[in-house]
Amino acid sequence: MYKTIADIHAIREAKKADLMIRVDENAAPSAEGGRMHVLVCAGTGCVSSSSVKIIEKLTDMVHKNKLEDEVKIVKTGCFGLCAEGPIMMIYPDHVMYTRVEISDVDEIFNTHIIGGQAVKRLLAGDSEKKDAHNALGSLEFFSKQLRIALRNCGGINPECIDEYIAKDGYLALEKALTEMTPAGVIDVVKASEIRGRGGAGFPTGLKWSFAAPQVSDQKYVACNADEGDPGAFMDRSVLEGDPHSIIEAMALAGYAIGANQGYVYVRAEYPIAVQRLGIAIEQAKEYGLLGKNILGTGFDFDLDIRLGAGAFVCGEETALITSVEGRRGEPKPRPPFPAVKGLFGKPTVLNNVETLANIPVILLKGADWFKSMGTEKSRGTKVFAVGGKINNVGLVEIPMGTTLREIIYDIGGGIPGGKAFKAAQTGGPSGGCIPASHLDTPIDYDSLMAIGSMMGSGGLIVMDEENCMVDIAKFFLEFTVDESCGKCPPCRIGTKRMLELLERITQGKASPTAIEDLEELAKSIKASSLCALGQTAPNPVLSTLKYFRDEYVAHIDEKRCPAGVCKDLLEFSILEDKCIGCSACARKCPVNAISGEIKSPYTIDTAACIKCGVCMDTCKFGAIIKK
Repeated sequence: MYKTIADIHAIREAKKADLMIRVDENAAPSAEGGRMHVLVCAGTGCVSSSSVKIIEKLTDMVHKNKLEDEVKIVKTGCFGLCAEGPIMMIYPDHVMYTRVEISDVDEIFNTHIIGGQAVKRLLAGDSEKKDAHNALGSLEFFSKQLRIALRNCGGINPECIDEYIAKDGYLALEKALTEMTPAGVIDVVKASEIRGRGGAGFPTGLKWSFAAPQVSDQKYVACNADEGDPGAFMDRSVLEGDPHSIIEAMALAGYAIGANQGYVYVRAEYPIAVQRLGIAIEQAKEYGLLGKNILGTGFDFDLDIRLGAGAFVCGEETALITSVEGRRGEPKPRPPFPAVKGLFGKPTVLNNVETLANIPVILLKGADWFKSMGTEKSRGTKVFAVGGKINNVGLVEIPMGTTLREIIYDIGGGIPGGKAFKAAQTGGPSGGCIPASHLDTPIDYDSLMAIGSMMGSGGLIVMDEENCMVDIAKFFLEFTVDESCGKCPPCRIGTKRMLELLERITQGKASPTAIEDLEELAKSIKASSLCALGQTAPNPVLSTLKYFRDEYVAHIDEKRCPAGVCKDLLEFSILEDKCIGCSACARKCPVNAISGEIKSPYTIDTAACIKCGVCMDTCKFGAIIKK
């Protein structure tokens, strides 16, 4: 099955005609593809909501009605609008259906696929503005996005190499191998000014240029797919929806630095990503796009998968390298840097998934094209996994420089229940909390650093007025303490002491010097920890102290949690003028802490109350408050 360059070109042209129906609604159906393509998301989120069963039922109905030549059912990757899954997209009608259930399949099949009429109740978008023609660009969630790293996610079958090839896949690799020198490839990547999307933002081309001149009998390319930030799923979605883009990019990096072996380090908790990456690697080998003498050019490059056990510290490059080597994932002092001495002691280039996903497009369209997007010091786009207190939970890709306000309100649809925005956490446990006063901050590396946060890999957690910022800081410190490898004392001991201080604060037991003690510990840990995990661990505490210091003061001096979150500082009571004596709260209380007589105001025994909040949830008259 080895393919020559001419074979790949033939596949590309033939398959492009098939896929044209997904781009141009006026395109004539191809002989292979049929008159209609039904794409169903099979990313992790939608799979958990039974999208695979939806695909199976659709396929069965097409078969029973003998429509195989007319209708093509396609399993695809994440569209991004995760809160609305399972998602189905029907072409050439450009109709998106959301929250599709198995029970909806009959109606969609009979009304739309057979009858040609959209099922209006399932259409994506505002229910007051439902339109049967709702191409992605016309939906508010997508209108301000610019998809480069996610360009193929939701648009192709990730388990079909021909569909990737039809979307100009492996064309950049062909161009590099036949028209460019390794140094020329590095020059383009450097000129694009793309910075690493894994967190630190180091210039990618510069990293490659450090490894290229190293003299060694062996060099390696490694991909970091071990995203460990709470709520982050950017890399997983790319691997699930477009795995060939990572394979092509790693081969390009191998050619650029003189490496013939690559490793993708991906966490074992991503079974769908691992499976699809494995399928893609086998397909690329079968076509001769991996292995010996790629495209007849004499270039050799092979690729293997290494599974991680989910250790957050293995997101740090030296810890990842030791884990790939089969040893315990612990960071090592630098220098030497991996570009000089990395995997198995050999020169190694290590990039994360999102960084690599950009590389083939940069090689095809040029550095100037990439530099035309974003800001002067932060070129291109950035993918964010947006979660927390926001209506449109999902995956977004925006040009660098887009403001936080645009992401939260224009793309994210605002805060549920019309509640007030309080803060956004970027950068995960290594980042900081951004308050409402900085909603108009442009999202780029330098702007986020300037306000005490960081880009990180792309997790963005939104919080509203009901979040306690001291509790949020405690949550991230709990994560860091749990994930610390324990190799260096500042991180192993210092973060534990910070967590203990935060626990005492949320319990109302902290001393008046607790804030000063936190700040002193934070500075020591940042200055003396071995790796980035420890050096950035205090950031959530420092940023909340900077912008929400009054909440810390209320916890310490007033023994009060302003947001009503910290249980030890809560007290539930019943308002006499609102209580009608229905006894509903007393009947639901699990510890019988509420007493009274029917049709008379009830009372809560605060000593017996366990502060579970069941009474407040039960009361229909707003008679129960917490303070």
